[in-house]
Amino acid sequence: MIRLAIAEDHQSLIDGISLLLEYEEDISIVGTANDGEALLKIVEKKRPTVVLTDIRMPKLDGIEAAKRIKKAHPEIKILSFSMFEQTEAIQQMLDAGATGYVLKNSSLKEVLKAIRTVAKGEIYFDANINTNVLNPENNSKKKGLLTKRQIEILQLIALGKTSREIADELFIGIHTVDTHRKNMARILGLQGKGELMRYALEKKYKF
Repeated sequence: MIRLAIAEDHQSLIDGISLLLEYEEDISIVGTANDGEALLKIVEKKRPTVVLTDIRMPKLDGIEAAKRIKKAHPEIKILSFSMFEQTEAIQQMLDAGATGYVLKNSSLKEVLKAIRTVAKGEIYFDANINTNVLNPENNSKKKGLLTKRQIEILQLIALGKTSREIADELFIGIHTVDTHRKNMARILGLQGKGELMRYALEKKYKF
């Protein structure tokens, strides 16, 4: 069960998302807040799996709230829910520890997909966001861009392992490995078959 906390200063949006999730058996809303300080209190009491948070909020903005949540509870996933498409805003949320970013003008169906994706420990970017302009250097240091599993796969890629060998070593399906490869290439702005290997070697993702 995905335990979800929502922080958004517009109550109508919270109500809309709540209605969307009412019949989803795998998601339960454990608390809602209209400002960052109230969100921190909910997190301490309820320990959600995923926090869906706006950036601009009263008392404490989403960036600072995300930093505090990740510092105290690194296992909690942060999904940014914002109207801002600017690279700077997205980068700041990633640096704060968010692993997903979805725009408010997206369909509620996409919001639902984003929640489930980050809950699994994977990265999710709204389809309208150009991830190529993001700076992976800032985030790789803070482990805010690639998931732990993706870094494990990069380490094995650096050793010259094939997708089949990686799948066998990590006890996952080869399709899962290939999906991670595609996602990593997209997140890191890489193109071409050998670019992921080159990146892995350059960044010294070796044991």
